[in-house]
Amino acid sequence: MDSQKEALQRIISTLANKNDEIQNFIDTLNQTLKGVQSQLSQCNNALENSEELLEFATRSLDIKEPEEFSKAARQIKDRVTMASAFRLSLKPKVSDNMTHLMVDFSQERQMLQTLKFLPVPKAPEIDPVECLVADNSVTVAWRMPEEDNKIDHFILEHRKTNFDGLPRVKDERCWEVIDNIKGTEYTLSGLKFDSKYMNFRVRACNKAVAGEYSDPVTLETKALNFSLDNSSSHLNLRVEDTCVEWDPTGGKGQENKMKGKENKGRSGTPSPKRTSIGSRPPAVRGSRDRFTGESYTVLGDTAIESGQHYWEVKAQKDCKSYSVGVAYKTLGKFDQLGKTNTSWCIHVNNWLQNTFAAKHNNKVKALDATVPERIGVFCDFDGGQLSFYDASSKQLLYSFKTKFTQPVLPGFMVWCGGLSLNTGMQVPSAVRTLQKSENGMTGSASSLNNVTQ
Repeated sequence: MDSQKEALQRIISTLANKNDEIQNFIDTLNQTLKGVQSQLSQCNNALENSEELLEFATRSLDIKEPEEFSKAARQIKDRVTMASAFRLSLKPKVSDNMTHLMVDFSQERQMLQTLKFLPVPKAPEIDPVECLVADNSVTVAWRMPEEDNKIDHFILEHRKTNFDGLPRVKDERCWEVIDNIKGTEYTLSGLKFDSKYMNFRVRACNKAVAGEYSDPVTLETKALNFSLDNSSSHLNLRVEDTCVEWDPTGGKGQENKMKGKENKGRSGTPSPKRTSIGSRPPAVRGSRDRFTGESYTVLGDTAIESGQHYWEVKAQKDCKSYSVGVAYKTLGKFDQLGKTNTSWCIHVNNWLQNTFAAKHNNKVKALDATVPERIGVFCDFDGGQLSFYDASSKQLLYSFKTKFTQPVLPGFMVWCGGLSLNTGMQVPSAVRTLQKSENGMTGSASSLNNVTQ
């Protein structure tokens, strides 16, 4: 490395000297050019005078009077004798030999030939067996096909996709880049798994150049993603995607708004091109009546029919009352979560008196635990288990043990406050471990059968 630097230093010094020589010669050429331009100007003037004298001499040949002809001849002789054309040098003041401008790079060429350049790194190989997908994190591991001590760092690229198998050349999402990775594995954490799969590829870099990409791999990142179903929520709830908030004027406000829009566009016969909000068909995903009365409820828009799933809920600090759980699609529009045999939930009440309880089939079991900031909900449909956790500490709050006979929907009730959801989450490893140890122990749905509200 040091010898290469010294060789390059000598090349740089030689080039600098050559640059000085060329600059000096350019100055000389500029001076020469000025002389040539002056010579050109003088020749142009001499040519004009010579052409004028030639024209005068031609006209003199036509003079008939001897005396006048003799006078003209003497003038022509004097002017020819004094003409600048006969005093100019017609040899350019510049040489047509340009060999002195040639630069000898033979020494530099020889020095460059002694340098040893870094080779392009080979493509790494991602090992799917060593890759890990857990807790909304993905660890990608790779290796070089052969040892290369010139590797400086790696570049990892990833993108989400819903297509299995080899990544498509033209996918709907762009690659995201993570640069300057020093090791041969990297963990992406805090991901939201809102696609079925993720593609990964990696390339090695030395100090000079980046190598080819590895063969891409596809890892499964499937998780439950759902939004809140605004089409069937109570009119006193303001629903947006994964947030719901109590709105005491929601029903009246929306009704007045709907009536105002209907009357505004009404002139005898309704326009066939416009349909009032009140006459519009319900949203396709709703497919049920809107909750009403004191059932301040909103359901998720995605049914759970199999598998294990997990999501989290966070309540506003000043929320007076809320419930979190699941329900069958057949939950009545007047029904409240936990007060029927088609819904299971835990309920938090911060109004008049503070209570924290599990509810099912109109029966209540008080929970001897502090209400956490975030509640984690675990639903094992096939195993017939619904568990609630402190999302931060993963402490088990309560578990229902039942047998789900229909698909269930995430359900939420809120009064005087608001809730926000976090979906696209895998079942945390800690929850899976706790499920194995807690399954079949205290806190089952059967214990509610002996406790009335």
